[in-house]
Amino acid sequence: MISSVCIAQQTDQYTQILLSKKLGKEVRSYSKGYGIVLDNKTGKSGIVDSLGNITFEGVYKNEILHLSRNRFILKIKDGNLKNKIALIDKDGNQLISLNNFQYRTWENKDRLIYTKDGKDCVYDYNGKQIIPVSDKIEFASENRFFVKKDGAWFIYDYDGKQVSDRAFEEDLRFYKGRTYLITGEDKGEVLDNNGKTLSHISAHNIDNINAFPFLVTRKVPKNKYGIIDENENVLADEIYDQAFVGREYIYLIQDNKVSIFSKKEKQVYPTDFHFVNHLFDGIFKTLKDEKNPKIGILKTSGEIIFPKEYDVVESFKIQGKNYLYVSKNDEEKLLDENLKSILEDGYQIEKVFFNKLILRKGDIFYKFSPNTKTYTELKNITSIKPFQYYPAIICTNKDNLYGMLDEDGNQIIPFEYSDIFTFLGDNEVVVQKGNKFGVSNHKGEPLSEVIYDKYAVDRKGIKLMKGKESQYIFTTSQKDNTIFE
Repeated sequence: MISSVCIAQQTDQYTQILLSKKLGKEVRSYSKGYGIVLDNKTGKSGIVDSLGNITFEGVYKNEILHLSRNRFILKIKDGNLKNKIALIDKDGNQLISLNNFQYRTWENKDRLIYTKDGKDCVYDYNGKQIIPVSDKIEFASENRFFVKKDGAWFIYDYDGKQVSDRAFEEDLRFYKGRTYLITGEDKGEVLDNNGKTLSHISAHNIDNINAFPFLVTRKVPKNKYGIIDENENVLADEIYDQAFVGREYIYLIQDNKVSIFSKKEKQVYPTDFHFVNHLFDGIFKTLKDEKNPKIGILKTSGEIIFPKEYDVVESFKIQGKNYLYVSKNDEEKLLDENLKSILEDGYQIEKVFFNKLILRKGDIFYKFSPNTKTYTELKNITSIKPFQYYPAIICTNKDNLYGMLDEDGNQIIPFEYSDIFTFLGDNEVVVQKGNKFGVSNHKGEPLSEVIYDKYAVDRKGIKLMKGKESQYIFTTSQKDNTIFE
């Protein structure tokens, strides 16, 4: 039985599995208190809440799509209403009535472009019309529409307000609230998402505005790249073969060597390396290449901090502070922002989390806080399974049984298994007892019983098999990966 007390503490994935077992029917798309229940015999779908109550049950063969917490799209698949769709709430109330229309939505935004008879309008998820019927409407960004009326396009916000009187010949797409409008050969304007002109360009072909107020230019037909500012001052001549825009820097490639343009300093710094990756605070690492399969560290100016002789160089944040991991010839160090080692001698890094590290010294494992410099022993742990890209650690105890701990050393999965197998990018694990397999997630919630003879993994999930019986567990995207292992 499913209790309301437990449900509040369970993941959506686990609740979906429990609901499927309780109802004896497949439950899909469960999220934030509601899911879709399918009757494979009748082809009818319904809506179920977290306690297993069917809040809506379709009369006709249908298909239901979960849009947001308690909003759904209902599509009828037979009878007189075949192919008609509606926007409904959890109880099946029609917020947009059943009709022959098409719709488009923007992820995580409660807006819907409604298309019927070649015309568009916009509704919110309460069935209120936000923008009246128009010739055409397109999503321009997460908070802007382009609306076509009387042959011209106009910018509207998500409340249905026209934000500019300026008419455009075509609809555009905004990135970080900006777009580029070509007005002629080597001419154009950088616009904000209210249609205001931020910059006039009169003598350059613009290739990329994502670093605004810096713009990447491209000389046609030689395909050479450069950089200008919003006032069209040249900051880098059009002599480069490639240009890549980063958060703080623009990388310019010429003759297989990278130059670094600093947005802060408005200056180009050449290097002798094919490419570099920014770590933090103007510190970069080189990439491995055919001539030298090692990694070095340098500053923006090109000054070499560490020579190109390291096997691994990774940067990450722990409790909001920058750290650098470097290793060569089985020697490893963890450095702070000042590139000073923070670990005592003899400790080996096993795993890095967002707040703590897992270390080993001899046969003893510790959790370590860089901010407080404290080492806390993990009791009863004899080994940690290597190469597990996962927001936890798979360990064995003194009884040689496998379990899982979080970064604080708290038990997630009990130490009662013969082995535990993880999969890159997912939050599910296969657990093994003897020669039987089952599935749990990183919260320790059992997603299947440990009764299956074998399993197979694909990009969508895990299939468990026992004779002619099988169970398929859809895997979820991993959001809280460890940064380094």
